Amino acid sequence: MNAEDLGYLPATKLAELIRTKRLSPVEYMQALLGRIQALEPKLNAFAYLAAEQAMDAARAAEAKLMSGDRIGRLHGLPATIKDLAITKDMPTQSGSLIFKGNQPKEDAPIIPRLREEGAIVLGKTTTSEFGWTGVSRSPLTGITHNPWKHGYNAGASSAGAGAAAAAGYGPLHQGSDGAGSIRMPAHFCGIFGLKPSFGRVPNYPVSTNDLTSHVGPMTRTVADAALMLEVMAGPHPLDYTSLEAGPASYTTRLNEGVKGKRVAYSPDLGHARVDPDVAALVKKAAERFTELGAVVEEVPTPWAKPGPELIRFFWSAHQMKLQPYLAEWADRMDPGLVACMRDSKNISVADYQAARERKMPYIADIHRWFEGWDFLLTPSVSVAAFPAEKLMPDHWPQHDWDWVSWAEFSYPFNMSWNPAASVPCGFTDAGLPVGLQIVGKRFDDLGVLQAAAAFEAIQPWADKRPPLG
Repeated sequence: MNAEDLGYLPATKLAELIRTKRLSPVEYMQALLGRIQALEPKLNAFAYLAAEQAMDAARAAEAKLMSGDRIGRLHGLPATIKDLAITKDMPTQSGSLIFKGNQPKEDAPIIPRLREEGAIVLGKTTTSEFGWTGVSRSPLTGITHNPWKHGYNAGASSAGAGAAAAAGYGPLHQGSDGAGSIRMPAHFCGIFGLKPSFGRVPNYPVSTNDLTSHVGPMTRTVADAALMLEVMAGPHPLDYTSLEAGPASYTTRLNEGVKGKRVAYSPDLGHARVDPDVAALVKKAAERFTELGAVVEEVPTPWAKPGPELIRFFWSAHQMKLQPYLAEWADRMDPGLVACMRDSKNISVADYQAARERKMPYIADIHRWFEGWDFLLTPSVSVAAFPAEKLMPDHWPQHDWDWVSWAEFSYPFNMSWNPAASVPCGFTDAGLPVGLQIVGKRFDDLGVLQAAAAFEAIQPWADKRPPLG
């Protein structure tokens, strides 16, 4: 098996090969790091690659395997961590020159959970500056390129994770999602990404963006995401928002299907502009759920109308925490982020409270609506990938910071805490991936995984690889 094939091995297969001693963790890691180091100058998915640490961990994994000791579910499997998650043995720089070289003194809760099950952390994947935008560039690391087209957007603040998954940098990649930053790179890069129910995966430090940031898996297969989620999920004392319940048995119940489920489909949430090629692929994908035994209806979403005004207010308001950096760093920060911050400078506490008074009924209306439906299907994003040096596609109305106009489908479910996934559903005529979003009732992470697995079975995607050479 060559380095490319090894890089694209799913975690479920890789774990079996290592457990049965048919694949050496050391030889695998050598091949994978060779692939990464050959491709990285062109792709730029890593903010920090911990090659020596990964090789040391692979040698330790092999020794433990040969000794006959108990091994974890992820023994010898590589994983990447987004550069917004704190790590005590690797820098956490948040895509910003302000935090260049920053070294935390502790780990986010997911890090020891992954390592306790035997995962080997390869390094930190790139993010937009402080995760503020849906475009894959930052002042610190430059452009992270879409594996399907060099120079194009790999999407949102988990772009490095999305690009790494699509490029075959191993099977498991951690992302986080405050308004779509797992689902958008999954859409742009042609992989699977799950934003679990809020609190399912603990997050520390707890975000100050009105509790909208979710942590989840980004993988090439649904089964790999289910496995990774089982390991990361569960309560943690440092995250007061984490759910008390432990994870469900996602991996053993993955293939129960969606027969008889009520599935709503909305092409635009009643207000979103969508490019025709994206809309056509999503519509065909939604129709395929009838082949799986679900009852699919195109329906209105009357709860959605306040969404655009709410997200634009809160997205700008939550950048206020960065205001102290402006005097010294404004000329070395992302210009769009600076514009977004400056739009928030006159927001008062009364303004913020008034907006929250509008937000809470909006969220309640989403959950009332879901009483009649098991799942909602929409586009993941309104556009396919576009040049990463731009904030907006050329054919869209331009704005100095409002990238949200082409990403209207994801943020409602950050506010409402519903689980939502992006699954690949086809390619445009230009050869760029498109994602279908599957949203479930709050807490029904298992149902979303089952729906995604059913679609994956009828329209598989993991065999498709970008032309990286």
